[in-house]
Amino acid sequence: MNKIKVAVISDTHGLVRPQLIEELAGCDLIIHAGDIGSNEVINELEKVAPVRAVRGNVDREEWCLKFPKSDVIELGDKYVYLIHNIEDLDIEPTAGGFDIVIYGHSHKPSVEEKKGVIYLNPGSVGPRRFNLPISYAILEVKKNSISQSLITITNKNM
Repeated sequence: MNKIKVAVISDTHGLVRPQLIEELAGCDLIIHAGDIGSNEVINELEKVAPVRAVRGNVDREEWCLKFPKSDVIELGDKYVYLIHNIEDLDIEPTAGGFDIVIYGHSHKPSVEEKKGVIYLNPGSVGPRRFNLPISYAILEVKKNSISQSLITITNKNM
């Protein structure tokens, strides 16, 4: 298996920044951890790469129903559990054989490891809230490893 480059975003709340689209070029997949905000967000992201998404607490309109509340994504031989709000996690990721849990909701970027499972919140690439950074993550998946980087979009116009 070659390296897979995956962009992980969350909490767009209907906003797709042109700078984000530029930065995601070259990704093999985009994972959206919910609070999409509008179907146009998905349409724009799909111009860059295939998108896997879950719906978040603000995704209540009919177009959102095509997105599950949680999803399982296979990346090579690695398994990802995707959910919007980590408080809604109703499985034990270690027992389920997951390598990574991706979530959003809080807008706070974080990466931590618990019992061999990586918990990744990419933060938010939507409208700035709570003085938190505009951020996303990149996963690089190889046969025996996953590496992750949190990336802050820095632009004084944000």
